[in-house]
Amino acid sequence: MSSGLSAQQKEWVAAARARLDRRRITDLVVGMVDIPSPTGEECELAQWLAGTMSNAGLNGMYQPIDDRQGNAIGRLKGDGTGDDVMLYAPIDTFTVGTEEEDVPWIGDELRPDMRPQAGVYGDFVVGLGASNPKGHGAAIIAAAEALSAAEIPLAGDVLVGLGAGGMPTNGRLTDGLTRRNAGQGVGCSFMLEQGTWADHAIIAKPGWAVAWEEVGLCWFEVRVRGTFSYVGSRHRMAYRNPIAHAAVVVAELERWFPEYAETHTDGLVAPQGIVASIEGGWPRLAAATSALCRFTVDLRTSPRSTPAQVRREFGEAIARIQAAHPEIVLDWDMVLSIPGTATPQDDPVVKATVAAWEDVAERTHTPIVANSGATDANILRNRGLSTARVGMDRIGPGAPLPLDFASGQNVVDVRDAERLAGLLIHAVVDLAGAPSR
Repeated sequence: MSSGLSAQQKEWVAAARARLDRRRITDLVVGMVDIPSPTGEECELAQWLAGTMSNAGLNGMYQPIDDRQGNAIGRLKGDGTGDDVMLYAPIDTFTVGTEEEDVPWIGDELRPDMRPQAGVYGDFVVGLGASNPKGHGAAIIAAAEALSAAEIPLAGDVLVGLGAGGMPTNGRLTDGLTRRNAGQGVGCSFMLEQGTWADHAIIAKPGWAVAWEEVGLCWFEVRVRGTFSYVGSRHRMAYRNPIAHAAVVVAELERWFPEYAETHTDGLVAPQGIVASIEGGWPRLAAATSALCRFTVDLRTSPRSTPAQVRREFGEAIARIQAAHPEIVLDWDMVLSIPGTATPQDDPVVKATVAAWEDVAERTHTPIVANSGATDANILRNRGLSTARVGMDRIGPGAPLPLDFASGQNVVDVRDAERLAGLLIHAVVDLAGAPSR
């Protein structure tokens, strides 16, 4: 495929790719996995990454957010005559990696891949976050290191942004943690706010295709009201069990979510919805009904919808449920909103990343559609950076674990990480490389 690069720029790409070392990428992934980095506690990993990048000539810097959370930033300087490009990945893991916080919600026990302890099995690294996000972070570091080692002439700077708090979670309130705004892209936002800026951004997140738009998210809390009472008095006085009524509302919402998704499926997105958590009553006091049962909803949103519009749609769905079940008393609020975003397909960062993908894949690019995953790409775009997203496939045949959601996060094929790094080298030379000499 034609890459749009000059003959000399293609030579620079080849020279940098020749500096990629699969063993180095493996070591980067293992080093990252072996340092636990649950959301809100990324400082040790970020400090290690800053030192690792400095040792490789990337001018690494640790950027603290508080005493337990921080970012790592690297920079490979150009001559200042061209555009700067940021290669970005988050560094916190989707789950924590301890029985105390993950079990039983993740399963009856933690599998080896669910723990922050790396294992190497041929071309695969297994451990918490080995693929998402740490394998993707390793790929962007490897790409920047290779550009530096090959002394590729750059007109603009190459920035490596490794951000805390990239997972879709509010702050963990355990182990002495108190900040509630520790996730949802807080590290990415802080990094940009504090002056780490570029003309273009490429975020490395799962999916072997280029994406130029993705969903946002709205979270809702629904509170179903009932009567505090006692099992011995159920037949003697007013009885309104909010858990039973909440079950009806949950079932109705689960029927509505596919309708909502179908209405908003277009472009690259198919926004989904789920009921995520539910609580009501005292587990120690099974003899009583509580006056409240509440549950949370994550409703993904199209870049063509605003949070205000989605809030109204959710409200209309709740109103229909109440009309069909007038015995149910409830109220609700939208408790979080991050708009979905898009970068024009003809933007330089999208064109360069697609060209790089076609160069590596040796075929015409085909985007992945019906996406419902949100990333810090929304933070980058909402802050004003044109952004493309590209990443690795989920694990396939030959992996030491069968594919499920957890292993898709926690098992990385280092060959795929090397391929991604090679793609990023091409895109950087296209966007920030010096003109032909």
